[in-house]
Amino acid sequence: MIDKILLSIFQRSFKSITDEMSISLTKTTRSPILCEAKDFVTGLYDAHGQMLEQTENLPILSFSLGPVCKVIIEQYGDDIHPGDVVIHNDVFSMGNQNNDVGIFKPIFHENKLIGWAAAKGHQADIGGAVQGGYNPNATEVWQEALRIPAVKLFEKGKLRKDVWNLIFANIRLQMVEEDIKAQIGACTLGERRLQALVGKYGVDCFEEHKQELFNSTETMMKKEIESIPNGVYEGESNVYYDGKHPGSVFTVSAKITVEDDEITFDFSSTSPQTNGFVNGTYTSTCSAITLTFLQMVNPNIPHNEGMIKPLKYIVPEGTILNASYPKATTFGNHLCPQVADSIFKALSPAIPDRVTAGWNHLLCSLFTGIHPRTGRKYVDICFLGLKGGSGALKGDDGYDHIGMIDASGGVLDQDYEMYEQQTPHRIIKHEYLIDSAGAGKWRGGLGVKTEIRIGEDDTTMVVFGDGDHVPPYGLFGGRDSITNSISLEYPDGTEHIPMSKDLLEGIPAGTIYHQVASGGGGYGDPKERNKDKVMMDVKNGVVSEGKARMDYKVEI
Repeated sequence: MIDKILLSIFQRSFKSITDEMSISLTKTTRSPILCEAKDFVTGLYDAHGQMLEQTENLPILSFSLGPVCKVIIEQYGDDIHPGDVVIHNDVFSMGNQNNDVGIFKPIFHENKLIGWAAAKGHQADIGGAVQGGYNPNATEVWQEALRIPAVKLFEKGKLRKDVWNLIFANIRLQMVEEDIKAQIGACTLGERRLQALVGKYGVDCFEEHKQELFNSTETMMKKEIESIPNGVYEGESNVYYDGKHPGSVFTVSAKITVEDDEITFDFSSTSPQTNGFVNGTYTSTCSAITLTFLQMVNPNIPHNEGMIKPLKYIVPEGTILNASYPKATTFGNHLCPQVADSIFKALSPAIPDRVTAGWNHLLCSLFTGIHPRTGRKYVDICFLGLKGGSGALKGDDGYDHIGMIDASGGVLDQDYEMYEQQTPHRIIKHEYLIDSAGAGKWRGGLGVKTEIRIGEDDTTMVVFGDGDHVPPYGLFGGRDSITNSISLEYPDGTEHIPMSKDLLEGIPAGTIYHQVASGGGGYGDPKERNKDKVMMDVKNGVVSEGKARMDYKVEI
């Protein structure tokens, strides 16, 4: 018999466990990508790989654990035992990105498999041709990373040293080894907490209330879908330059069918896969679809298997969003903005009060080299420079400096002092950029500008993204924002503007790195914006007097 109070206790306990796992990882990982930017996700799953709950530090990773858990269960069958630990990153067996390495630990109660604890994080290196894992010149997976199909690191509690040594002999940074240990520790914590919960209430009670939680959550999601008018809605966005063919443009095409309490996202008309760096995986695309749709529904819906049951995905293999083996796919997570744009544009006529204008698209730099003070290799994704603003929505301005939609505020800024300890570089400037937000009745969020002095000779920089091609779009009369940009000012005074997928080696110390991350698009006619808000924006340095006059028709 279902006890409604106990049902709530189970749901909140699952969430508490994944939160505690997340805190554990924040405190024990070493790479700033993990311990500072929190580019990871933790989750609990039942014995069949169905999601019980997760803590979504980075939304694009949030729906990437469940599909892999099911692959592991199918692969190992009855050969799953207490003390096992499985590692996985393979994009061609439901992984989402090579650098995003998952750890999975089965959870037993009285010798019965009752669930799984899992943690997935972006590792600072994963082998391949380029330190850091992003290789804009790649055309196939082996040029990007070490592939790790599901394999046991621990078997019945015993470390498999041969497997451990094989994997980490192919990864450049010893730090990654320590971060994987931290992920194992977080999963062990999740294992203990779920065992204690089930031990308190019993397996039958757990199973019964788990299923009811799935059912009630599915009902909540179906009600949200029913609030969208039935119909077929279409939207498109573009991807620019695949790293091999300058001027190349690809289309991401969404066809969304709403029929009563079910919704289907069909991307069959999307461009074919590329022969370059810019492709996605089925898992990364489905995560992008899910996180985008969740921004348009009740935020109080629990995040478990019932939430995603009414959502149908069609992402054909061989498209840019689901590349075939052995194509390069590391860029796949960063196709999320284009997926989101196509969904927002498609659904804007149906639910105009629940969509946003365009968000800042990715344009990012990854620095690698050897730190002159320590003699150690380092890898740093310049998170603080890439985070622009979100698009506005009906009734609210966009968020300032939040990051791309696939991060949705999850990726945190690096601490300035920690950045300057962990890399040889120095931050000269990092500030909001005036007039970077798209004008509107509700304006977009602000972007930022960043300047960094390179502190080491022979620095390598990888540039990836495509936010330098078109600005985030405005909706319903709102104005577009600006485009992103990256440039290098060398010590001799020359300037170099890299391509949006580029690998630059031998950058000398003293070079000044300049970056602009755009704001978000505006929503609604700017002339309808509250004049007091415009005045306050000018006073606070958000909008210039010229922009206030030109876009908002307000004289200061």
